[in-house]
Amino acid sequence: MTSTPLDRTLTASLTVAPAVYLIADLLYATRGWNDPSAAVVHILGAVGYTVVLMRLVTLGTGVLASVLLVAGAFGAAGNVAYGFNSIHVSLGDTDLVDAAGAAVLIKPLGLFFPLTLLLGAAVLRGLAPAWVVGLLAVSALAWPVAHIANIGWLAVLVNVVLVVVFGVVAAGRRRGTGDATRRNPVASGSTVAG
Repeated sequence: MTSTPLDRTLTASLTVAPAVYLIADLLYATRGWNDPSAAVVHILGAVGYTVVLMRLVTLGTGVLASVLLVAGAFGAAGNVAYGFNSIHVSLGDTDLVDAAGAAVLIKPLGLFFPLTLLLGAAVLRGLAPAWVVGLLAVSALAWPVAHIANIGWLAVLVNVVLVVVFGVVAAGRRRGTGDATRRNPVASGSTVAG
């Protein structure tokens, strides 16, 4: 397996982004859901998860990878939007979640992030241990429960699981196991003779 700077960056995102987001949810859980410091870390973690999305897309193939790419783009936008919404609320501005009109866009965009995690679990089937895929799927389902209902301990627990799940996937990528070249030689940068 040839490791390029791009491959190393994509793989590193699997450990960095979940850890940053765990810090954000720890801050939210201890300081409140409208804490500006937590919101800043949240935005950084959400941007990091955009790179995680790219890693997952490169591991997928066909329609599933395409659906993940599109859903993930919407999920990234929603995740970042919720971070900025927390900053706005901390400054005394209107909470977009409770607003009408164009502001309602934040709700469906936000739901695309856990959908991205669920699609990521589907992509990892056959590339990661079954328990990793299962935990990622459960985390995807628990994510909106924790974050919509503002259940701090559950949000932290979900993020701890995501740190473990993506850490295992990253370790497998570094060792060359779980390599997508078995299914998609182009995804890893290999060339295919025509």
